[in-house]
Amino acid sequence: MSLNCNISLPSLLVKKYEYKYYEISNSLIPTLNLLKSSILVSFSGALRIHIAFLLMHIHSVFINCLAGGLIIYAVYTLDRAMDAEEDMANRPELKGASNKTALIVSLVCFLIGASILTTNGLIIIAFLPLITGYLYSKGIKVGKFNLKLKGGLGMKNLVVGTTWGAFIAGIAGIHATTLIAPIIVFLYFGMKLVINTTIYDFKDIKGDTMAGIKTLPVVLGEKRAKIMLFSIHLLSHSILLASILTGLIAFEPIILAYSFIIGLLYIRNFAEEVEMETKSRLTKRLFMIDGESTSIVGLRTIINGLIA
Repeated sequence: MSLNCNISLPSLLVKKYEYKYYEISNSLIPTLNLLKSSILVSFSGALRIHIAFLLMHIHSVFINCLAGGLIIYAVYTLDRAMDAEEDMANRPELKGASNKTALIVSLVCFLIGASILTTNGLIIIAFLPLITGYLYSKGIKVGKFNLKLKGGLGMKNLVVGTTWGAFIAGIAGIHATTLIAPIIVFLYFGMKLVINTTIYDFKDIKGDTMAGIKTLPVVLGEKRAKIMLFSIHLLSHSILLASILTGLIAFEPIILAYSFIIGLLYIRNFAEEVEMETKSRLTKRLFMIDGESTSIVGLRTIINGLIA
């Protein structure tokens, strides 16, 4: 009896550690996928802040762009770590990821970014994404007054556009002499981000429908939603063009031209439902949408270098 116990105990310990190792290794790849899934959007966001500086004819502050990128990374990584039903349908590669790891990494990135912005007098801007995120998902209730942003058709797209538009314009426009330039930049990026989030809703139609989520493409249908996106795109660039011609913002034809052309192309190509997104389509979408600000900054640097 005693002999059997002595023999089985090491076996049980080995099995326990094998199970623990399997559990850790099984969650490692999804966790890495989760942690790297927001890198491109955060880098793109940091460059959007740089572009906002350029449009307002203000010397770009690298450390503020970096801080903004870290906060964007933290917010998006935290959002993707949530176990939403539609996320499991739309992003199966994240299933099994360690939410605890994502939370820790997000918290560290946010604290670093918020500390940098706070020391530069931007504490309200630093916490803006978290405040609006809380109002969107949880809301606040005081007596009979209940403020919750979630629920209306297109509300998610509007909240994302308004929040990040204000975030970008607020960081770059802290030292602006007037409010006109930051407001124009806010409208431009706000409308652009409404377009981008709606395009991503197109590829998530299946998951959103399964989860009962009424997004703009689900409710309006592909054709009407696409016309809406083209209309917003034309309006945003008309405002930008008029502001450049009247001298309200800096003369940046490369930003205007590239943004206008690439926007038309990705609305035409990606504002549609697909059963299964190929790697080729994914690469093109990431380059055209998430990589737009990178392309603008790179193209502008090259052309300015050739002119100089």
